[in-house]
Amino acid sequence: MDSRETTVGTYLLERLHELGLRHVFGVPGDYVLDFLDRVVESPMEWVGTCNELNAGYAADAYARLNGVGAAVVTYGVGAFSILNAVAGAYAEQVPFVLISGSPNAGQREGKVRMHHLTSDYRLQLDLFGKVTVGAVLLDDPVAAPKVIDEVLSACVSRKRPVYFEIPTDMVDVSCEAPVPVTFFRKPESDATSLSDSVEEAAGMLNAAERPVILAGVELQRFGLEASFEKLLEVSGLPFATTLDGKSVLSEEHAQFAGVYMGSWSAREVREQLDGCDCLLSLGVYLNDISTGGFTAGLPEHAAISAHGERVQIGSHYYRDVWLGDFLEGLSGELRRRDYERSHASSPYEGLGAYGAEAGKTLSPARFYDAVRRRLDGDTILVAEAGDALFAAADFPISGADEFVTQAYYLSLGYALPAAMGLSLAREDRRVWLLTGDGGFQMTVQEISTMLRIGLTPVIIVVNNDGYLVERMIHDGPYNDLQRWEYDRVPGVFGKGALGLRAETEDELEAALDQAQATTDRLVLINAVLPRDEGCETLERLGRELRASQKG
Repeated sequence: MDSRETTVGTYLLERLHELGLRHVFGVPGDYVLDFLDRVVESPMEWVGTCNELNAGYAADAYARLNGVGAAVVTYGVGAFSILNAVAGAYAEQVPFVLISGSPNAGQREGKVRMHHLTSDYRLQLDLFGKVTVGAVLLDDPVAAPKVIDEVLSACVSRKRPVYFEIPTDMVDVSCEAPVPVTFFRKPESDATSLSDSVEEAAGMLNAAERPVILAGVELQRFGLEASFEKLLEVSGLPFATTLDGKSVLSEEHAQFAGVYMGSWSAREVREQLDGCDCLLSLGVYLNDISTGGFTAGLPEHAAISAHGERVQIGSHYYRDVWLGDFLEGLSGELRRRDYERSHASSPYEGLGAYGAEAGKTLSPARFYDAVRRRLDGDTILVAEAGDALFAAADFPISGADEFVTQAYYLSLGYALPAAMGLSLAREDRRVWLLTGDGGFQMTVQEISTMLRIGLTPVIIVVNNDGYLVERMIHDGPYNDLQRWEYDRVPGVFGKGALGLRAETEDELEAALDQAQATTDRLVLINAVLPRDEGCETLERLGRELRASQKG
């Protein structure tokens, strides 16, 4: 092979490694085995999972902290299994690369009915085109390098998933070798639109008496935490976050007001946000979760909303304004104020000491209170959709990027494979997983992979005998589950894990002590809670959703 050449499969892997990828998740299959040989030969580590959906969830979580994640699957059965994870990554703006093997060119051109094929050879490509910002078939070795670079650039620039389909006979076909390329292309702001939007926004904020900032997920996805913190420092403005933006900065920041979710928020947070006379919304997407079932009372008439490449102020729309440039512009125009005069007390003040009562049955309030006191700057918390997620909204997070969840797509079962991805993305941190029994039963088999590769997370199963969040909305026998002996589950997958059970406050304290002290093994705590009780936020959520679904 010419020194200026490589192969299509190797080219793709080299580019992924350039982007910082160190692990690749997935499941083997005959259409992708040759490509997996190239993965094994690469500097990246192959992490084989128990099924494709779990590989997708792990890659999604890995990407949130690493900057990009990737999974490899086989054609048809593998790709359709992982489709839900890709859709979730699209909904939540996650740069996730999916690679699928496929039948060779001769089989495709001859329309041969190969195994794993559904209706036609275009179906899979077309479906992934709906939930990615780039879905391509790598069937031309001459065009492949340019196509790969363009699609990966779209992935990291737009923070959305992409899809590569590589036929078996293309993996080792020669193509041009990689040349230097810049993948992230910072959008260029229109100078006039930028200047006008900053001037109007600064005028409103400087004239307001009770302005507040609401920070959303785009600040994290686009790496704008430092620019945001600078804006806070020069302005003195208080800020809250949406649930998906939680931990954009340390929640020990003096100007942090809490997590906002409309009527599901803590009273002090809702009063400050709904009662402000000017709202600066940065990278926020308002939906039924971030607005508490559309119960938000945010001042639409006095709102400034900035997204990736646009700013809206009332009826004024400013196009081609990059969020990062807008933050920098505002930082130079806002007057400094004493945030204490317009800032509510810290949402985490007054925690006090926790005294476990011997023999007292666990309640949700006391359970979550005990767990949240164990988190520190050396941990990353991942919370499953449901009671665990909404309770965790009120957990104090001491550093940036220490809280991960699917706060919008809410795919049950996401969190356990996500804990695996996070453990590999940040090997210097210990991951704590807070999951309900419903989500746990969906993806439990990935504990097997964690044990095989030596990961040591703390897994806390909220064992309330079924789908509690659904019970809160509308109960029925379909919300029931078989109650497993969860503390014995890790032993099914092999040796090396510690399983603990807690039904009382003192048992929980002892289990948490042991989990913190046992750093060389995976620890699972089976926390037995009442069947029909949840955290305070979930109680409010249930009432609101019941009412809204009745019309």
